[in-house]
Amino acid sequence: MVEDVRYSHFTRLKFDRPEPAVLRVKLSNGKMNSADKAMHAELAEIWSIIDKDPTVNAVILTGDGNTFSAGGDFKMIEEMVVDFEERARAWKESRDIVYGIINCSKPIVSAMRGVAVGAGLVCGLLADITIASRDCRMVDGHTRLGVAAGDHAAIIWPLLCGMAKSKMYLLLCDPVSGEDAERMGLISMCVDDADLDARAEDIAGRLAHGSQSAIRWTKYSLNNWLRQAGPIFDASLALEYMGLVGPDLQEGLHSHLEKRKPVFAPSSTL
Repeated sequence: MVEDVRYSHFTRLKFDRPEPAVLRVKLSNGKMNSADKAMHAELAEIWSIIDKDPTVNAVILTGDGNTFSAGGDFKMIEEMVVDFEERARAWKESRDIVYGIINCSKPIVSAMRGVAVGAGLVCGLLADITIASRDCRMVDGHTRLGVAAGDHAAIIWPLLCGMAKSKMYLLLCDPVSGEDAERMGLISMCVDDADLDARAEDIAGRLAHGSQSAIRWTKYSLNNWLRQAGPIFDASLALEYMGLVGPDLQEGLHSHLEKRKPVFAPSSTL
């Protein structure tokens, strides 16, 4: 556990240092590490703090226990549906999560196992080097819930795996295994689960001991591909949040809670 006043107020993120210049951030909220209201806010805040921390050269992002993150909780979604202030707050946090990772000068290595969904998947795929266990199950479930695939999807998926694969998985909400994700370029590599933590630590250590100016400027340069896609991301996020007050979201929520397939309206004027 890191004893540092910069990180002492976080309740849904845990911190430790595998070695002095590497900070490990663990998503931590119960068995499935769901991104509730508190974690969502903390994921929007953490990256600017890390960026300014002179003791950190590289970051590992992983989940506490046997899963990365099971996504958002329905209580938070229900609050956003009925409360404009909650919806505006969450929209700003979603924006800050994405741009916070893009603009954080320190290289981030994600280590995903179990399930990776929602805000956790956002952070996991936007990391600079992305590693998953072979049987990790990644799902972008927006359209299954009845809203547009916002947050990270439009800004990063087409760059990683191309438009054809992006459309197939984002429109259908089909799960992607770690092996399939590596094969189609969605992540950097997959490894056996037993090797996941060691591989992430090795890569983060190499980054931490490399030329910091060269590594950070290279990340900055490469991430201009993402910055130029900023208007695409902004539009997709706005469309996602517009859908929160639509009828399909209600059916998506109810079908999830009732463990059945959703029955959406057969047609739309859109």
